[in-house]
Amino acid sequence: MKELTKRYAAVGWVSLIAVCSSALAESHQYFERWPAGASPTEVGRKVTERFLSSREHMLWTDYGTLHYAEVATWYGALTYSQLAKASENTQRLVARFEPLFSTKESLVPPINHVDHSVFGALPLEIYIQTANASHRTLGLAFADGQWDRPDRSGLTNQTRFWIDDMYMITLLQAQAFRATADLKYIDRTANEMIAYLDRLQQPNGLFFHAPDAPFYWGRGNGWMAAGMTELLRSLPQSHVHRPRILAAYRQMMTTLLKYQSDSGMWRQLIDRPAAWLESSSTGMFAFAFITGVQEGWLDSSIYGPAARKAWLALVQQIDAKGDVREVCVGTGTKNDLQYYLDRPRAVGDFHGQAPVLWSASALLREDGLTVDR
Repeated sequence: MKELTKRYAAVGWVSLIAVCSSALAESHQYFERWPAGASPTEVGRKVTERFLSSREHMLWTDYGTLHYAEVATWYGALTYSQLAKASENTQRLVARFEPLFSTKESLVPPINHVDHSVFGALPLEIYIQTANASHRTLGLAFADGQWDRPDRSGLTNQTRFWIDDMYMITLLQAQAFRATADLKYIDRTANEMIAYLDRLQQPNGLFFHAPDAPFYWGRGNGWMAAGMTELLRSLPQSHVHRPRILAAYRQMMTTLLKYQSDSGMWRQLIDRPAAWLESSSTGMFAFAFITGVQEGWLDSSIYGPAARKAWLALVQQIDAKGDVREVCVGTGTKNDLQYYLDRPRAVGDFHGQAPVLWSASALLREDGLTVDR
């Protein structure tokens, strides 16, 4: 019986690998033969170099510690450089982090808020790539500190039910799982995701910015799309919450496809034709589409062309210096439609730089497998 079980397990793995290989083969027709200057390798190199050339860190005004938008960009630059086999850039990105260990440049944030705690994902990525134990220790301090005083339902005490949280919490805990293979980290964030989906996802699959701000703000939904994507990349096939999270992801992707503009971009308010076309949300949705096609979660014949269109539109928003244009500035919640329509546009803001690098990484990432650990 044991041998029979092993045989069926082997057949199952062969079938899974075959399905994923087929999905990858189909996706490649949409993710190759790029116009000059639009390949993920070229774009990723350009945006990474722009990040490395920036001498000043993006800091929280009130705290003087590293801002989550720079953390997200740094993480994207690291994943891109590893996948592009750009070892020199990886070394420079790691060296840029070393002063953060110094007490003279105390830019490390406290572990008291989702926007601060996501910092831990960065040293964990460095550990994953370099096996340097000091980075692992620092990163896990953030992952474990986020759950040091969970509430009665087992959620982190940093829970606030803003859609942004589902990238900030998810990336940190997923990175801790990737670094350790300890299921407690992936269980935590999967349980957290279910709570957010139950409370915040609307019937059409999208998310209001907040209960008192009933608008489908682009980047807010982008954080959720990217967070579900990062979680699904590492969530074991057998996990009890995987079907629910995958269904929520697909529901969101279906509606996003409906609202993608003819240009390939999405709008500052997703469902409002009067809203301007915005880059950071477009990059986040491109990342979710590309990964979904690569992993076989989405129909490649439908989402492959849409993902390609989104990437090419995003590339057109990058200027000669490597700065992304048409990026919505940081935005609080407000029950005022005009407030969202009038939000200022920035150039080179890390909120826009980061998802370009995530998307470039996704286009270079060809493992196409989500496996049990």
